[in-house]
Amino acid sequence: MDDATARSIVAHVGRLVAEHYVFAEVGSGLARRLHQRAADGRYDRAGDAAALAALVTEDLQSANGDKHLRLLYSVDDVPADTDEAQLAQLARDATANGSGIAQLERLPGNVALLCLRPILYPPQIAGDAMVAALRLVADADALIIDLRECRGGAPDMVMLVCTYLLGNEPLHVEDFVSREGHVRQYWTLPYVPGPRFGPDKPLYVLTGPATFSGGESLSYALQQTGRATIVGERTGGGAHPREGFRVHPHLEASIPVARGISHLSGDNWEGTGVRPDVPAPATNSRDVALQLALSGRPLAHNTCDLNK
Repeated sequence: MDDATARSIVAHVGRLVAEHYVFAEVGSGLARRLHQRAADGRYDRAGDAAALAALVTEDLQSANGDKHLRLLYSVDDVPADTDEAQLAQLARDATANGSGIAQLERLPGNVALLCLRPILYPPQIAGDAMVAALRLVADADALIIDLRECRGGAPDMVMLVCTYLLGNEPLHVEDFVSREGHVRQYWTLPYVPGPRFGPDKPLYVLTGPATFSGGESLSYALQQTGRATIVGERTGGGAHPREGFRVHPHLEASIPVARGISHLSGDNWEGTGVRPDVPAPATNSRDVALQLALSGRPLAHNTCDLNK
């Protein structure tokens, strides 16, 4: 990649950040920083797109450590900035990854294990597969959901999963608040097909440092409702929903465009991660959760008043 191309890409990223980043003042400041760093020659002779992505990401995250704010390198072509193109790319990815259902197993003691990775794909792509998986675990005496390698996903899929695990009445779980103050609400669903695992049986969620974004949203919602015990390590700490913008055939600017705010706690996990109720090394958390399930240990975490 020549210097002129690298500078053009950096300038494009700067304009996008200034225009779209959820915190307008921070976005403007980062755009100025990228412009100055380019003038200082930081991105000259970056070598290739991957190296440029690493340099720009370091500068983008220098203001507040927002892990969703990145310049992402992709070996494959980045899809165009249209919903149709991005959904088609997600559909191809889901096909290659079993619709995000990585493992479904019945453990001793009629404990079900459901492993979700690499992301929670949108329901229009993977809803049928998720419904089938959740119906298969509905008659288990306890359920372990493994999110240790779940690095993101669609909020609508988070709501679908929550609906099978919470009560029958729709519950206001989360809001997305744009930089202009527009609010989009997310609720559990009034109806889902088939039997539900339900709101009463023991539920454990495994987390680790790789649990991020949509995986954290699901973990946090189940923790804040008092529905699940979180077992493992603190998660990555990314609560700002993002959009992707193609700036080069192999580079995508990932820019947070809103704040995710839990309606249950009034807070989120940005920068702090979701803290486990039962700390354990992520590599051992499955065994810890299984022992908790077999021993019938009660839930051990803070809960929110769902009636407020």
